[in-house]
Amino acid sequence: MKVRVGVSNRHVHLSKFDYDLLFDTEMECEKNLSQVGEFKSNKRVCLKTDKGVICDVAVLGPFRDYTQVEISVTDAYFFGISPEVRSSGDVFGGEYITIVGDKGEIVRDCCIIATRHIHISHEDRIKYGLLENLYSVRISGVKSGVLGDVHIKEVDNGSFELHLDTDDANAFLLKNGDFVEIIENIKK
Repeated sequence: MKVRVGVSNRHVHLSKFDYDLLFDTEMECEKNLSQVGEFKSNKRVCLKTDKGVICDVAVLGPFRDYTQVEISVTDAYFFGISPEVRSSGDVFGGEYITIVGDKGEIVRDCCIIATRHIHISHEDRIKYGLLENLYSVRISGVKSGVLGDVHIKEVDNGSFELHLDTDDANAFLLKNGDFVEIIENIKK
């Protein structure tokens, strides 16, 4: 079974409380994302550690109950930190990072490397028979291969799409809109 690829660059999800510490003006939608109700906002932050700073990092909306920074392993090397690979929302005890906005900065232990995951609605999960929690995906092309430990992320109104960070996508020359094949998890 084929699934569309969505490549996710470094980004930040903010709680309303933290947003208000970083910005004075309202967050607005700059571009709708593939998942219903999610969007890239008009706000950008800088991320920093003692080792480096990366600016122009997108803030995604809507607000969440928690603040989360998602980066790639390449970013982690640059920052000199070692965040764990985790599911979205699993930020307790994450790596510390400083988030700098227009009016201030905050330090939070919320930095993770997101798991590879497939967004899917409950209805599509049943329809496609994707009842396990982990799968692998086979990539065809010049840099073909298999990515294991792809998590299923069942969400209301989920748009059927594989989300990879830039490191995974670049390793296989994948880009937004490409298709890969879901197969049984090879690590069972």
